[in-house]
Amino acid sequence: MTTPTLTVEQAFALAAVLNGKSPAAASPATFSSHVGKICIVRTYASGVFMGRLEKQDGRMVGLSNCRRMWSWKAADSISLSAVAVDGVTPSQCRFPQVTPEHEILDAIEIIPASQKCIDSVNATPVAKAQ
Repeated sequence: MTTPTLTVEQAFALAAVLNGKSPAAASPATFSSHVGKICIVRTYASGVFMGRLEKQDGRMVGLSNCRRMWSWKAADSISLSAVAVDGVTPSQCRFPQVTPEHEILDAIEIIPASQKCIDSVNATPVAKAQ
């Protein structure tokens, strides 16, 4: 006889059903203290974005007034963390236009953006196809 195994998600769903709740209510949401703040979000495969963090559930995040940072150069230093503090060099960046809403399924890092960062990203012109 084999013992059945459950994933963590299946265990939460089973616990919810046994407690009289729907399985959809069982998924543990990830809390982020950055909800409501303008943040830089690094993803596993989708790139880097800046926008207002509206929600987070595990690796899925929802952003509003979002801008994909397609190609960027830090104003000082070389890291994305430095970008969040000191911003970018707008003349050396390529960012598309702002999207009102954006859902990202593979976020791996959320960094609150300083006002200096926000101003420099907003000063970067919309990149056009070449």
